[in-house]
Amino acid sequence: MITLPGARELRPDGKVRLPPGQHLTTGWPVLHYGSIPRVDLATWRFHVWGLVEEEKTFNWEQFNALGDMTHTSDIHCVTAWSKYDNTWQGVPFKALLDATKLKPEATHAMLHSYGGYTTNIPLADLMAEGVLFARTHNGEELTKEHGWPLRLVLPHLYFWKSAKWVGGIQFLDRDRPGFWETYGYHMYGDPWREERYS
Repeated sequence: MITLPGARELRPDGKVRLPPGQHLTTGWPVLHYGSIPRVDLATWRFHVWGLVEEEKTFNWEQFNALGDMTHTSDIHCVTAWSKYDNTWQGVPFKALLDATKLKPEATHAMLHSYGGYTTNIPLADLMAEGVLFARTHNGEELTKEHGWPLRLVLPHLYFWKSAKWVGGIQFLDRDRPGFWETYGYHMYGDPWREERYS
């Protein structure tokens, strides 16, 4: 394996930038289960339900009007590749939360994607810096293979948590396994602890 420049780079806090067990890539591998769902922006909807005071459904224009942010982050895949300096633009998770009144018992969320994929995430992690629903990557519209028209970006966890083709979020009072978690992936997925599998 060739070690790319930057693989031993340090973060501003002095910690190693590349998590253990990872190798650096300049490409962006395409990994997902099943076929790419067909999505039409004219009928696309984002549904919010579960432990909320009022269920909501947003169309494409309404959802994107919630807010906008650009954030640059590294991403780390459970299959051991990492990619530095990804610039994302989209709707910050906190903007969706501002438009949603959660019930006090909500502690977790299940992300739902077109095509049936799900993944579980603690609410506290969704509120972390840099978490957004991305439309673009490095200034270009997402490709279908990488989640067009919208994907979650949760950069501090393994990238299977950054669900592609997102179409909804269900708020829960406890952690429940999503798609890959039911097949033995770790319930949380911290790359710095190598939480790949349960």
